[in-house]
Amino acid sequence: MDNSRFIGIGYGSIINASRVIALVSPESAPIKRLIQEAREKGNLVDATYGRKTRSVLIMDSGHIILSLITRETVGSRLSDRNENEE
Repeated sequence: MDNSRFIGIGYGSIINASRVIALVSPESAPIKRLIQEAREKGNLVDATYGRKTRSVLIMDSGHIILSLITRETVGSRLSDRNENEE
C-alpha cells in the first residue's frame, strides 16, 4: 500500500508530504543561494504564481519548491498529516 500523503501549498498546488526534508524561510543568504543553484540546475519548482515566496520546501529528490504559503501554515499541515497517521 502506498503511504503517500499530499498537502496543499497554495493555489491548488499539492506536494507529497512524505518527501519533504526541510521547510525553511526564503530570507537568508544561504537559502537564496540554494534557490539560485536549483534554478540553474532545473530543480526549482516555483509554485508562487508570481506572488511573494514565503516558504521553501527542500525535497528528498533534490528539488526545491517555492510556496506562497507561510512556513507556519505548511508546517501545521505537515503536522496535521503526521498526527492523522498515528
